[in-house]
Amino acid sequence: MSGKSFVDTNVLIYAHDRSAGAKHQRAAALIEQLWLSSEGVLSTQVLQEFCVNVRRKLARPLSSDDTARVLQQYLHWDIVINTPASVIEAMMFETRYAIAFWDALILTAANAAGVNTLYSEDFSHDQLYGSVRVINPFQ
Repeated sequence: MSGKSFVDTNVLIYAHDRSAGAKHQRAAALIEQLWLSSEGVLSTQVLQEFCVNVRRKLARPLSSDDTARVLQQYLHWDIVINTPASVIEAMMFETRYAIAFWDALILTAANAAGVNTLYSEDFSHDQLYGSVRVINPFQ
């Protein structure tokens, strides 16, 4: 999947949180760029976390119907489905890189997708994890 980029939940949420100011603008521009280039990749974990957070934690939460519509649109992207093997691999990444399990599961999905770039603010900017480089789009 050369040229594809994985998007972490935080970036996806900011893209839909109009109250997030500059982070919203940067995230929305990145998501639009990935839409236009057909290079966006997500995972089931990202979709699940997005679903919960945009309905509960935003200053102006999305309705369940609006959230479902947004999720339907993202189903056109490449979606990595987490498996039991993904959980085991995430545990290895958790230990190897000394990161939180949920971040390790994101990294596992990005690795499984064969992407070179992971957009996230939850990892160290410009850090390389194997062949996956993390870019914090807010820096």
